[in-house]
Amino acid sequence: MRPQVLIIGCGFGGLEAARALAGTDVDVTVVDKTNHHLFQPLLYQVATAGLSAPSIAAPIRHLFRRQRNVTTLLGEVVTLDAAGRTVTLKDGAQLRWDHLIVAAGATHSYFGRDDWAAFAPGLKTLQDAFEIRRRVLLAYEEAEREDDPARRAALLQFVVVGGGPTGVELAGTFAEIARHTLPGEFRRIDPRDARVLLVEGSPRVLQAMPESLSERAREQLTALGVEVRLGARVTGIDAEGLDITTSAGTERLHSRCVVWAAGVAASPLGRALADATGCTLDRAGRVTVEADLGVKGFPTIQVIGDLAAAQSHAPGHPPRPVPGVSPGAKQMGRHAAANIRRRLAGQASLPFRYRDYGNLATIGRNSAVVDLGTPAGALRFSGYPAWLFWLFAHVYFLIGFRNRFVVLIDWAWAYWTHDRHARVVSEASPVRDGPA
Repeated sequence: MRPQVLIIGCGFGGLEAARALAGTDVDVTVVDKTNHHLFQPLLYQVATAGLSAPSIAAPIRHLFRRQRNVTTLLGEVVTLDAAGRTVTLKDGAQLRWDHLIVAAGATHSYFGRDDWAAFAPGLKTLQDAFEIRRRVLLAYEEAEREDDPARRAALLQFVVVGGGPTGVELAGTFAEIARHTLPGEFRRIDPRDARVLLVEGSPRVLQAMPESLSERAREQLTALGVEVRLGARVTGIDAEGLDITTSAGTERLHSRCVVWAAGVAASPLGRALADATGCTLDRAGRVTVEADLGVKGFPTIQVIGDLAAAQSHAPGHPPRPVPGVSPGAKQMGRHAAANIRRRLAGQASLPFRYRDYGNLATIGRNSAVVDLGTPAGALRFSGYPAWLFWLFAHVYFLIGFRNRFVVLIDWAWAYWTHDRHARVVSEASPVRDGPA
């Protein structure tokens, strides 16, 4: 039999690893608990009714239809046997491997308060996006029927917790929906009366970016109508709203629609891998990997993407952490595949080196910030040029020509009309009844 390569997860890292093994004399099995690859950077567009789900997702089987050495399986890995080189799926089935790449990704972190999840959904999957979209749209529907001014105000107050890229993008889009998409569609309320708040515990938004761009992002959010609360720590969330603590004291925010974008934790599979190999995990549950992305003592197991606490090893420079962004996951996927080929050829694996191409985030219509590393130095800009750069970069990296074409047409239509065509909810229960 040819060497068996098992890849757990078909996100950015897993997809790149499998593609990089095309033409290699191995049999590749890709296991994922969903049947689609998701372009997560645009997931917030589904949550805010700007794009439909098929525009940013592609069936995994379709992606590998021409790669004959790849088998795709729908399943969830729950346990690993490192010594026996097998994994067990949730349905009890077992899969054998000679080389294992674990790319199981990440989930939400509520910092020990998992009870908040029922009242403040995060955004990692299509189901999360559908739930956020449902809550936002139904909040307006409820407000249209609400006679009590206080309850109506709570329904029209939208709170995003977390000032990273996802939080900034969600808050900016919520403001655009209220001020440009929905006006004129209701008779008893004015959607422009909606209040959008972005709550961030640190002194500035977009912590990974230079301070000048963080300030520019805050200014652009404010111009869109978002109220940015910095240095505000969330101390409680329930069905009626949330409590925040600032230097001025504790404040109660009444809201029926709270979205969580403040924390990320590694997939639970990291704990299963630690139990099987004795590897160490960091505070976020990520696996501490060796320089070549392998697990200590188990060189045939590599961990990539958001599940890996990896470092970049550039010649002449000290190791530095690899950020949890899609370019990092893609590069790790290709590197893991290259190391498998080297081992099959009897060669030593190589340390991973991350190439940082910069960061970018959109705030809203004509508003974005871009921080790029170039051979000549840092290139930073914001506003309309940054927004155009962000738009075409995301269209370019989408999977498949159809998705690129559809997204470009949808965005062009939305730009000229302010319309959001994907405003469909399948569950019409009122938001006051709690989570679906």
